[in-house]
Amino acid sequence: MKSARPVPARFRSVAIGMRAVGAMALALVLASCSLFGGDGGSKDANPGQPDPAIAAAAPAELRSFYSQQVDWTPCEADFQCAKIKVPLDYSKPDGESIEIAAIKLPTKSAKMGSLLVNPGGPGGSGYDFVRDAGATNISDKVRANYDIVGFDPRGVKRSAPVTCLTDPERDAYRAKIYALDTDAGLAAALADNKAIADKCAEKTGALLGHVDTVSAAKDLDILRAGVNDKKLNYLGYSYGTFLGSTYASLFPDNVGRMVLDGALDPSITAEELTSAQAKAFEKALRAYVERCQQGSGCPLSGSVDDGLQQIRDVIAAVETNPMKARDGRIVSASNVVTGIIVPLYNDDNWPILTQALDQILKGDPSQLQRLADFNADREPNGTYSSNSTFAFNAISCLDHPMVTDTAGMRADEEKLRQDSPTMGYYFAYSGSNCKDWPYKSTRTPAPVEYTGSTDIVVIGTTGDPATPVELASALRKQLGKASLLTWKGEGHTAYGRSNECIGNAVDSYLVDGKTPADNTVC
Repeated sequence: MKSARPVPARFRSVAIGMRAVGAMALALVLASCSLFGGDGGSKDANPGQPDPAIAAAAPAELRSFYSQQVDWTPCEADFQCAKIKVPLDYSKPDGESIEIAAIKLPTKSAKMGSLLVNPGGPGGSGYDFVRDAGATNISDKVRANYDIVGFDPRGVKRSAPVTCLTDPERDAYRAKIYALDTDAGLAAALADNKAIADKCAEKTGALLGHVDTVSAAKDLDILRAGVNDKKLNYLGYSYGTFLGSTYASLFPDNVGRMVLDGALDPSITAEELTSAQAKAFEKALRAYVERCQQGSGCPLSGSVDDGLQQIRDVIAAVETNPMKARDGRIVSASNVVTGIIVPLYNDDNWPILTQALDQILKGDPSQLQRLADFNADREPNGTYSSNSTFAFNAISCLDHPMVTDTAGMRADEEKLRQDSPTMGYYFAYSGSNCKDWPYKSTRTPAPVEYTGSTDIVVIGTTGDPATPVELASALRKQLGKASLLTWKGEGHTAYGRSNECIGNAVDSYLVDGKTPADNTVC
């Protein structure tokens, strides 16, 4: 029998999250734990009053949602907030409704319209992104011409959230260790996952079956009406590109200026995506080790292969003997791997990974544990600031039919070990989260179809570990009426963290309507 291994980390690598996390932000989070010393849109003088023309163009059964008055009120210092009502179930628009929470950073200049933003996930909070990072991730030129609007998609945080466990229960679950490569270990994990799924169903109710991306894209069109724009202007990162391309397929004539950065390919299976990510994270880790060893203070000695082996040795050691963090919690290999993965989303954060590896090699796993906590939205005081993990699972189980039989998951594990010798195991068994989910997948992977007349801009990054660059090329080809930008860089996504070439191209497109030349490389 092999040594006990932890439950696969919820990397949320399809996108959450590290999108909004710059080096300073992540450093401050860690330091707080004392771990180390067409037409773009329409202008309206009173955006709370619905535009009758927009409502008139909506389907009759949904017209009441498109014509609702949206009251934007001051909030969060310089922002405005509102709640927009949408149907819980679009097949029953006269039934129960839910509210989508939105936040607006108003422009102080002449307004072209609103730019709606999704930072990724699924499960990421667009509200938090705009409040915390909208002013720094989006250029002055864009902010001078658009209201920047963030929103929590259905099932996320403030918008009818998926609810499952209490904070102490979440801690207990994250601390569990299973031997997933044994029948008994996998059975135990499946039993716990089923118990969690049952709690999600009990606490969340009927909404749990309606947090799919198609429903979220329909919400997005009602949000468009809520900001009084005839066309949707949209910036989507990572999973946000899947939401955006889904919208484009459903509402092609309503697409305004749309940027999809860190693209996902709607045509591939969940297993194919995970395989691509495993390869890309291994590639990113190798790039990190190489840069680390070129600088001073790197704890990884010898060649790049030697450095990678030292990381693998640390993971293997913790698999056999879990370590204890300074706060007394047991640190599993799953949390160690998650802690390694988090800084790979942004190469500005690679020095933080160097510090964390230096500490664990000296016997202290606390910083890697804090990075894993950051990924799970766990605060230093033991509370969790969002439901992103539960929302991620709920949305993913509806969006992606997954391999859930034991033989299939075992075969997937073997492939992932080949894809990523360092971390492949920890990408495996994602199907265990959906095997006993109370609602089955509502979608079959297929290429997106877009028939609109407006060019869409797709962006890929050569060193992106979460959304590998080849996925951007695939999405651009499927959209047809689109232009591909590629950044030669490391980390997840490009706009707001890359270079002037990307920034100027996106700004000129959003503000001036100038589509960048297809296949531009920056």
